[in-house]
Amino acid sequence: MKKENEKLSLLNDFPAVSTEAWESVIMRDLKGADYAKKLLWRTPEGIEVKPYYRAEHTDKLSVIQHLPGTSPYVRGLKTNNNDWLIRQDIVEDAPDEANKKALDALKRGAECLSFNVTSCQNFQDMCVMLKDIPLDKINIHYTGASSYIQLSKILGEAAEELGFNISDLKGSFNFDSLGYYLANGSFYASLESNFVEIMQLFNKTKDTTPKIRLVNINGHRIHNAGGLITHEIALALSMGATYLTQLVSRGINIDEAAQRIEFTMAIGSNYFMEIAKIRAARLLWASIVNAYKPQQEISKYMRIHSVSSFWNKTVFDPYVNMLRATTEAMSAAIGGCDSMTVLPFDITYKNPDNFSERIARNLQIILKEEAYFNKVVDVSAGSYYIENLTESLADAAWKMFLEIDEKGGFVGMTETGALSDMLSSAAAFKQEQIAKRRRVLVGTNQYPNSDEFMLDKIQPKTVAGQLTAKKEIRLGQEFEALRLLTEDYVHNGNNRPKVFLLPIGNLAMRKARATFASNFFGCAGYEIIDNIGFKNIEQALEAVQKKRPDIVVICSSDEEYATIGVSLSEKIKADNPKIHVVVAGNPVEAKEPLQVAGVSEFIHIRSNVLDTLQMFNKALGIN
Repeated sequence: MKKENEKLSLLNDFPAVSTEAWESVIMRDLKGADYAKKLLWRTPEGIEVKPYYRAEHTDKLSVIQHLPGTSPYVRGLKTNNNDWLIRQDIVEDAPDEANKKALDALKRGAECLSFNVTSCQNFQDMCVMLKDIPLDKINIHYTGASSYIQLSKILGEAAEELGFNISDLKGSFNFDSLGYYLANGSFYASLESNFVEIMQLFNKTKDTTPKIRLVNINGHRIHNAGGLITHEIALALSMGATYLTQLVSRGINIDEAAQRIEFTMAIGSNYFMEIAKIRAARLLWASIVNAYKPQQEISKYMRIHSVSSFWNKTVFDPYVNMLRATTEAMSAAIGGCDSMTVLPFDITYKNPDNFSERIARNLQIILKEEAYFNKVVDVSAGSYYIENLTESLADAAWKMFLEIDEKGGFVGMTETGALSDMLSSAAAFKQEQIAKRRRVLVGTNQYPNSDEFMLDKIQPKTVAGQLTAKKEIRLGQEFEALRLLTEDYVHNGNNRPKVFLLPIGNLAMRKARATFASNFFGCAGYEIIDNIGFKNIEQALEAVQKKRPDIVVICSSDEEYATIGVSLSEKIKADNPKIHVVVAGNPVEAKEPLQVAGVSEFIHIRSNVLDTLQMFNKALGIN
């Protein structure tokens, strides 16, 4: 028994355990299994992730040697908080409606704004759009201008008319001639004229609007085209380096050039990797800027605006998008972004309304006001896992950046088609993962609500096939097109396809396989007729004859498929040859007799769900 004044020490009661001791226990538990195959995880970016990390794994890391607020800013610029600006995109075209929406957003928690000025190209419209907005306090991002030189002129005139000093205007322009290629597949005008324009923009605004950043590198478009995290970092850095080289070669001071560039980066659902992405990108950008020998350390700082992923958002079960956006916003905040846009959950199928915009805004407000994510500087610092991810990701992205540079940089990659090949290959890999359910999109390729209907909710009205033709693609788009075709088929007066689940035999196996089959066919929007189970073949056949389904899925054990399964298939097809008989599982030894008996498909965890359902749509006449 310890004396009353004796200090307790957990270190004494729980002595340190060495890595060797941990490893010996792991090897014993593996019972001869391959350590690398069982416990090491390799990300799509090629980064090897260990099953656990300890303090010793950070001993040689360079990223932990820097303090917040100091170059290379891997830990951000802030030294006494982790605050960021909550940005809301204003999508209204009419200047008066845009102004009304902006003022309401500011009143309800937005801290900065983004205006699309495509329809606001003159002095009068600009005055209407910006009326009553404190332009000296609110950062505003301007996008969609046909000429940013002209925009800067009318913006300055409008500011003076509204009573503000031009030099106090804050925010950014979305000038990104390189990013234009990512959105459109080509450059507008010529690159030379684009670079001349940006040089002129720098010269004309140097003394008038010094607080407005002029170039915005749209790295999020790389993510939304299907690119990997390393692609997004490396290509965004290559775009940034291209701008710096062009500006400096045309006489723009490196400090001014670097400090007037902003990056917009996507935040996906890979929680820890996305935290590390922001930190790694800042580390590498500082290194690039340093090569131009700036006079001011702050020039090496990478200003990042984070926007939640569009790539992983879905049309079906759209409220799940709120959950996806929540983890994404958390990653961006912990990573240390400067400002953030959370996309409304319904943006995939219509213009956001007041409710969805409010939820997107409040998500960030909760992170600040209730979860206090804005209080602690670089909260991930010292995390063995995140620090290792940061360095590994930085190494991989830097290697890719150098490879891109050898191919002529971002511009060279576009000219040879290498950029398109890179992103198409990455997107195809991810789409295959979704098709085979190696990656889950809840409500889309797994756990669907088969009684949910979305076709009438899509605005503007569209046909299902048009979803796959949009420039911005999404992970779930092909599943959604498949399911909307089913809805369209029913809208045209046809009966909704019926899938009859036929559980029989082994209780555990039939229940598990019935659940699997329900999820499988629910992804196509078919009507699922579930059943508790059948005692015998006669009872099952009677129920099938009563319901007259289009598809019958036999759910049993592999052993019983060779007997019960064959008998059921023969009798179902004899009664109605048009019924598609499916077996849930992959009973290798019983496959041939089942196929002879009339089974047309076997569905299991190795199935390509998308291809299989597309085949059934075709067989059922849903085109």
